[in-house]
Amino acid sequence: MGSFMRRLTILAIFLFIPVFAFSQNSGKVKWYTFEEAIELAKKNPKKIFIDIYTDWCGWCKRMDAETFTHPEIAKYLNEKFYPVKLNSETTDTIHFNGYNFINEGTGRRSAHQLSIALLQGKMSYPSIVYMAENFQLITVVPGYMTPEAKEPVLKFIGDNHFKRVSYEEFQKGFSSAIVKK
Repeated sequence: MGSFMRRLTILAIFLFIPVFAFSQNSGKVKWYTFEEAIELAKKNPKKIFIDIYTDWCGWCKRMDAETFTHPEIAKYLNEKFYPVKLNSETTDTIHFNGYNFINEGTGRRSAHQLSIALLQGKMSYPSIVYMAENFQLITVVPGYMTPEAKEPVLKFIGDNHFKRVSYEEFQKGFSSAIVKK
């Protein structure tokens, strides 16, 4: 009987580990660097979602803690986008589209050239940049958003509704997976 119980215990452990591992990963966004996302999108085209933040931004930290950890938001981001975290104050050189983008460090809290270009000089944190599969800018959405507010924006862009209808029109028929109406 001891041998049978040991085998049963081992079997239970092997059955439990995948479920446990899956539950540990649910609700987590798989973040990429900007350059990683570009390379991945070249091989397997998907839109790119860029969270432009700074280390000192309280609203950025709140969105990380509340919005990006929501299981529905994380799942959708991972399925439809290559999510990128871009610290606007990074000193890394970022290569994109034949250019080297740098942080010239000309002042306190100086912004990186790439974040300036993506935000078109309208520096606000957090800001989300949505890029198409061909790396063209779709839109920029500045400011903190709750999971309930972020979900329709993600789906409007992620499912290409923006190509057919206005956001206001889309919202009229939107059914949330987060908020039960």
